[in-house]
Amino acid sequence: MNKTAKGIIALTAVLALLGGGYAVLRTTEPKEGEENISSSSEVSDSKQSVMIVSDDIPADGEESSADRGYDVGVIKAVTIKNKEGELHVTEKTRQSEDSAATYTLEGYDDVAMKDTMIGTLANSINELSSIDVIEENCTDLAKFGLDSPLFEVEIEYESGKKLKLLVGNEAPADDATYVMLDGSDTVYTVSTSTFSNYGKKDIDFVETTILESPEEMPVVNSVRIQREDMESDILLEYDKKSDDSKVSGGTSATHVMVEPTSAYLAVEKATDITTGMFGLSAEEVYCVHCGDSDIAEAGLKEPFCTVTMKCADGNDYVLLMSEPFTDSEHGKCCYAMLEGGNVIYTVSTDKAKWAVIQPVDIASKIFIASYVWNISDLKVTAGSENGEFKLTKKTDEEKDSYTADDFSATYKDKTISSERFRKFYSFLISANAENFALGENVPDSEPLASVEYTDSYNKETVKLDFYNYSSMTALIAVNGESKFFITKSYVDTLIKNIKSIESEDEFITTWS
Repeated sequence: MNKTAKGIIALTAVLALLGGGYAVLRTTEPKEGEENISSSSEVSDSKQSVMIVSDDIPADGEESSADRGYDVGVIKAVTIKNKEGELHVTEKTRQSEDSAATYTLEGYDDVAMKDTMIGTLANSINELSSIDVIEENCTDLAKFGLDSPLFEVEIEYESGKKLKLLVGNEAPADDATYVMLDGSDTVYTVSTSTFSNYGKKDIDFVETTILESPEEMPVVNSVRIQREDMESDILLEYDKKSDDSKVSGGTSATHVMVEPTSAYLAVEKATDITTGMFGLSAEEVYCVHCGDSDIAEAGLKEPFCTVTMKCADGNDYVLLMSEPFTDSEHGKCCYAMLEGGNVIYTVSTDKAKWAVIQPVDIASKIFIASYVWNISDLKVTAGSENGEFKLTKKTDEEKDSYTADDFSATYKDKTISSERFRKFYSFLISANAENFALGENVPDSEPLASVEYTDSYNKETVKLDFYNYSSMTALIAVNGESKFFITKSYVDTLIKNIKSIESEDEFITTWS
């Protein structure tokens, strides 16, 4: 005898024991014309829990599940029919001693899926018990929404047993939903949460992570952003100096900008650009198993933005993105897909920043970035005043860190305190530029002041020329290329400090 039959017999016995209670329940029925879709069991304080969906357990003397080649109570497949279409759930891996069976959607083996979510379509229905038995011998299915079910759930066990569950309307209480087995005339209620994923369409079960983050993050050698609205690409490259613990200075960003200009990166703004493709998640899936027409319709045949990420482990990834648009639910978005992939996503530009980023958004406004004790010589010019610092280590001893006591210094070939140099250099790097001056013409006039320094560690020489730009602003050219705007009061203070290097006056460290 199966568990459903046993439950019904138990219910009958309980009603018989209630005896006169039945008469009391009859007196509580609504008068003619009053709506009532509840049975006496709903009015009663006792609930009748019955196992509705279950595989048959073999009786004594029958073959074991191992002998028969299947596991008792394990679902093999589920077919769900809802207003969106059909979902065909199949076993992905069979149950073992160490793990339960896992499931996937038929026809989606080539797509990353939300396996845990798919698993609920089988696991939620297995061994399903009712909250209550609502009505036996039901002839009016419409009042429960079972004449045209919201869902039809067909279950096939590994044993070969098949069941079909019809799912109707939500009940007015108990957070419950009406159900019945196909071929039966008994209506039950079960927890509504059981069916939270049964009304979805297949695309809702596709993984929204566009590119999974690897267990061990590779070094990203370069990221190139090509976009229709930019005259030149943005190219970021890995800065090998970031591997060297002996190099100090610059920013903490592991990459530098190479195109459209050379610049340091602001680490807090650039990380999403350099490594943000890993773990990038979409707002939703737009299309699965997309063909040429789908790609063209999404604007990805000739993409608005192409991001190429090249990694040190030999893997390259290319992300294609459409021109941004406004989505009513998710705000500014674009369609995106990995080159060679078969899924198109809708992704927010707050995450896929490559579609909207400008070079100035991620470049650092630091214009001098070398560590003070890496400087071997530094030349300064302010009108007719000019001179050159030279620094020399007192010994060849290598240290993890250095102080002024480890160096000898000269200015205009005269010995000065290395601490004097440190204080002047501290002033130089105490300001960031106020804005970028990319594309500006370098003035034909003589610069107001110039600073040229050589970094002994990376063997690089950098020249900064400060030009008059407006009454309040100066332009900084780096190695002859227009790069930054800075307040002219900083340049005025720089000129004063250059002129006081040979004196004992304290350097000015503030400006308005």
